[in-house]
Amino acid sequence: MNESTQAVTAEVGVGDVLDPDDINWYRQLAGGLTAVNQLHGSANPIGGRSQTTKLRWGVAHPSDMKVEGAIPGVKFALGENVKQSNWENSPRTRYPQTRMGVETIIRDRFTAAREYAQRWAKWNGLDKPGKASTPMPRRDMELEALAEVLGAQRLVHCHSYRQDEILMLCRVAAEFGFKIGTFQHVLEGYKVAEAIKDYAIGGSAFSDWWAYKFEVIDAIPEAGAIMHDVGVTVSFNSDSDELARRMNIEAAKAVKYGGVPPAEALKFLTLNPAKQLKIDDRTGSLEEDKDADFVVWSASPLSTFSRCEATFIEGREYFSLARDATLREKAASERTRLIQKALAQGAKKKPSGGGGGDGAGRPTRGATPPTMTSRSGRGAYFAPVGGPDDIERAQEEAALHAMEREMNWLILNGFDPFTTHRGACGCSSQCLFNAK
Repeated sequence: MNESTQAVTAEVGVGDVLDPDDINWYRQLAGGLTAVNQLHGSANPIGGRSQTTKLRWGVAHPSDMKVEGAIPGVKFALGENVKQSNWENSPRTRYPQTRMGVETIIRDRFTAAREYAQRWAKWNGLDKPGKASTPMPRRDMELEALAEVLGAQRLVHCHSYRQDEILMLCRVAAEFGFKIGTFQHVLEGYKVAEAIKDYAIGGSAFSDWWAYKFEVIDAIPEAGAIMHDVGVTVSFNSDSDELARRMNIEAAKAVKYGGVPPAEALKFLTLNPAKQLKIDDRTGSLEEDKDADFVVWSASPLSTFSRCEATFIEGREYFSLARDATLREKAASERTRLIQKALAQGAKKKPSGGGGGDGAGRPTRGATPPTMTSRSGRGAYFAPVGGPDDIERAQEEAALHAMEREMNWLILNGFDPFTTHRGACGCSSQCLFNAK
């Protein structure tokens, strides 16, 4: 999610658009996730405010998903995305268009934020008569967020790939006197791990992503292990609601690539990200007085053969295989009922076929609607029992419903359904609507 119309958008916040009913929360609970760091996209040198969220799927109010008392964050980004190198069909007119411009705009905004904080400090220091005779400074939500960074009240989470850009932001942080929260993705972080250790809380890396654009040419799967060995607090991130369902396998890659001990590799998903978000006093490990956020696995979570059997957040069960099986049975029964009702109503609108057949043993469209039978497989599949016309009609209706769902999804997510092709948005719509 990007507010990409301008280079600096620290005034917008992911926390304003939480949806506790999104089915992806449930799918991630089924993969053993309990909390996430939701970040604005990487289209801006300085993007929107982030949100630390617990996966309390289905709560009554979106704010109930937020981790109470968690230090807020803001998304920064460096590299090709923010200078629009890979914005193929968009007009490339927005400043900055170069890496030097990216550094300059970050310095410029921090300078403005420092002056903004000074104006407020001066006004707040006035006595009551002084405040009455002095205009209050104009509130600027963009500069307010950056002033909170300078005051150690907000963390920077920065999308980063190349070592030179990582070092650049480290120097900016040193100049303005703040500590970076995390370098996100941090594909070349293994080259400058010492600087990350000194100037950031940690690095939230991709496990083994490379070769998807030019600036990741030096990415290696051992990066997380190398940074860990240097002393960086390392976590692995998903950058995808699809991959987020299998983060336990991402942790296992730290064992395969780099030989990280299994117990330490598991911390890449548990205690280390909690430290990076400064919520390790309440979650990230099973300890007395911490929140009871934990997952029950069928075997070692680092095994591809293991399954998440149950997920608990603050002691409450939000997912279990047993409950999931019950919900699937209820959903299958309800789906059958609705399809039968739709077919029956459709048949009432058709003229009678004269005895229910066409004289050749084939049912006509006016005949009694076909019943639906359940066929076992992945999930629940329903096929009409009837003649060829009924089967063809059901298939056409299913295709139309799928197309309608896809178009609605694209519209709700800001895409033009008439110009967007499957996969072109880089999101999960292709997986969602091509699922068998």
